[in-house]
Amino acid sequence: MQIMEAATRALEKKLDWLRAAVLGANDGIVSIAGVVIGVASAGADKGNILLAGVAAVVAGAISMGGGEYTSVSASRDAEIAHGKNPKNTSARPWAAAFSSFVAFSAGAVLPLLAILGPWDQYRVEVTAAAVVIALAITGFWAAKVGNSPVGKSVLRNVLVSIVTVGLSYLIGTILGVTVL
Repeated sequence: MQIMEAATRALEKKLDWLRAAVLGANDGIVSIAGVVIGVASAGADKGNILLAGVAAVVAGAISMGGGEYTSVSASRDAEIAHGKNPKNTSARPWAAAFSSFVAFSAGAVLPLLAILGPWDQYRVEVTAAAVVIALAITGFWAAKVGNSPVGKSVLRNVLVSIVTVGLSYLIGTILGVTVL
């Protein structure tokens, strides 16, 4: 019985970490890609794209870490309120917050670097391609770590994110103006 409980707790910790890492990385990739592609499609120059991207990275990483801490703390509090010994709770708020903060930041780097590369004429297309590849990799990694079907994970990751970034591009194109 104790061996089963220990194994269950270990799995819960692994899945909490995996969820925070995948969510953080995906959110970093998609959020920052959405911002920089939206701003670029509105006609902004590299300086303004960089400014918008960096501001979004800082705000997003802090938000993800803080949100993860708050969410996992609430889960931990609920476990304790229902009689679970605090030492036996699976929730680790600070670990989840750190994981999400770092994962968001790491994911955010790719679209920011891609949009600012030397391929000005194709920056949106290059960034979109880099984002699809990155999302396929995080979907693959999540499936492997979680022992779940790879194809389903990759497809879900890529399709949901393409819709998100596509909408940002569309809005930037419709509402954007280029200042001469």
